[in-house]
Amino acid sequence: MSGKLSTHVLDTASGRPAAGVAIELWYLGPVADAAADAAAAAPERTAAPAAPASTPSPGPEPQPLLNVRTNADGRTDAPLLSGEHMRAGRYRLVFTVGEYFAAQENPDAGVFLDTIPIEFQIADPEAGYHVPLLVSPWAYSTYRGS
Repeated sequence: MSGKLSTHVLDTASGRPAAGVAIELWYLGPVADAAADAAAAAPERTAAPAAPASTPSPGPEPQPLLNVRTNADGRTDAPLLSGEHMRAGRYRLVFTVGEYFAAQENPDAGVFLDTIPIEFQIADPEAGYHVPLLVSPWAYSTYRGS
């Protein structure tokens, strides 16, 4: 089985798929080592006063991977990642919903949410990762779908 990353945007205010939503996909870097992160975050137990927290070193620069729009079904025409492009790491999806809601036939709604960034990790590049976005002009929800 070859893994893939997909998404689906549903307009919960209208009860329809959100067609034409601009989506950016970014690669943020490798998956962090959870044990090392926990050890680094644990306070030291000493009698001396605690030293100021150090600023974490910045990770690699985010890399833009893809710009696409949702189709009439609120999905993308092809997986966001698949095959050899699917690799373990940290990712960000950015959904430009302000533009979508501004174009809808409800001028009283206005635009509250402009962009929605969702950061997540892909641990197993052979697995399927589906990131649905349920969105209204005022709220959103996401989860790892199947």
